Amino acid sequence: MDRPELNKKLDSKTFRDYYYLKEELIDFCRKNNLQTTGSKIELTDRISKYLDTGEIISKTYDSRRTKIIDEITLDSIIEDNFVCSEKHRAFYKKEIGKSFSFNVLFQKWLKSNAGKTYKDSIDAYYKILEDKKNNKTTIDKQFEYNTYIRDFFNDNKDKTLEDAIKCWKYKKSIKGHNKYEKEDLKVLL
Repeated sequence: MDRPELNKKLDSKTFRDYYYLKEELIDFCRKNNLQTTGSKIELTDRISKYLDTGEIISKTYDSRRTKIIDEITLDSIIEDNFVCSEKHRAFYKKEIGKSFSFNVLFQKWLKSNAGKTYKDSIDAYYKILEDKKNNKTTIDKQFEYNTYIRDFFNDNKDKTLEDAIKCWKYKKSIKGHNKYEKEDLKVLL
């Protein structure tokens, strides 16, 4: 069965059975006056609710303000509602070096570790880099393509990226989950 076009005629179960690019989700939201911001998971939930009920749900924002720190030191405490800013970037570049970047895992760590020190955050940053180097990191649920490709190569060391992408394109075109399975290789025959 071919993947159905994303439109208002779908029910949420059918919608969730197929893979849609984030751009497609945003386009659907835009055309149907739904909020277009948020993660792929938030967009999917918003569209599902709309398809089942016609209800338009909007994101609620936390109105609490983040306390502004004048100067960041190793002993400074990571603030609640942490937001990556140029001041923070400058601090980390000074302490870690020019190669520093706010990768996703580090941003998550910062946002969930208010109350710890910036020294703790630097230790966490190096641990995240080490785990990534040793392939010990987990990929978030919304990054299905990355997860699929990693799992494909864990099972098929002799295959190429072109093979992996061909299998991914097949997998996302069929009904069901988008996790790698050995039987996906049939598309390469």
